[in-house]
Amino acid sequence: MPLYVSIFLFFTMANIGFPGTSGFVGEFLILVGSFRVNSSVTFFGATGMILGGCYSLWLFNRIAFGNLKSEYLCKVLDLNKREVVIFMPLILYTLVLGLMPHFYLDSIHMSINNLIENIYF
Repeated sequence: MPLYVSIFLFFTMANIGFPGTSGFVGEFLILVGSFRVNSSVTFFGATGMILGGCYSLWLFNRIAFGNLKSEYLCKVLDLNKREVVIFMPLILYTLVLGLMPHFYLDSIHMSINNLIENIYF
């Protein structure tokens, strides 16, 4: 599999909330927070996330393995070194935020607590 397809697959998985990526942390926090307020809304939100994941995988399949003509495949080049260097920080930040979200969540902890305090009291 070419490198550009692998990078596209990685970001597709991050988009659907694959564990270990930043998308999973965001979706998990949204579902946990909304479940405490209204479980039926959480059910519809989770259903929407599942349907969005199905669409993302369908999109990846159509783009990566769709109907390609062989005369166009020989003209497609893989990523060069500059493009790989550009993608590396994005990939690393996606993984770091997914595996260790406390770096980001600790920085917004106080402002979120103040916001919650002002809403409920």
